Amino acid sequence: MSETTEHSPSARSRGLGRIIVAIYGIFALSATARAGFQIATKFSEAPLAYLLSALAAAVYIVATVAMAKKGVTSWYVTCAAVLVELLGVLVVGTLSILAPQDFQQDTVWSVYGRGYGFVPLVLPFVGLTWLWTNRPREGSASRSLHGR
Repeated sequence: MSETTEHSPSARSRGLGRIIVAIYGIFALSATARAGFQIATKFSEAPLAYLLSALAAAVYIVATVAMAKKGVTSWYVTCAAVLVELLGVLVVGTLSILAPQDFQQDTVWSVYGRGYGFVPLVLPFVGLTWLWTNRPREGSASRSLHGR
């Protein structure tokens, strides 16, 4: 069997999978536009915040692209990106509350995504749950690595 038939190959192209990919795509565009504008127009005001927004944008882009692709490798890349997203929103969210002086301007992940209706906090949990239910089945990774 090919790696794309080993685990719910159509899960990303229908139903909840399609919605999750779309939400990640929207966040990728939104975070990229926000970071690009902030860095281009007022970087000196809050470089840490704006670089963190750029990091968030990069994570959302990687997650979106990998999530939209089929295959075991894409599944692992998506998991890694969503775990980085979760870590980022938890760390930046906590630091922006504990040390607000270091966050003169909000990032996508500030106060756990308050500026985005806390979706950045909820999204990685939804993404990880969806990824877990659509994970590669036993043996699919070794078969795809060996071309069988």
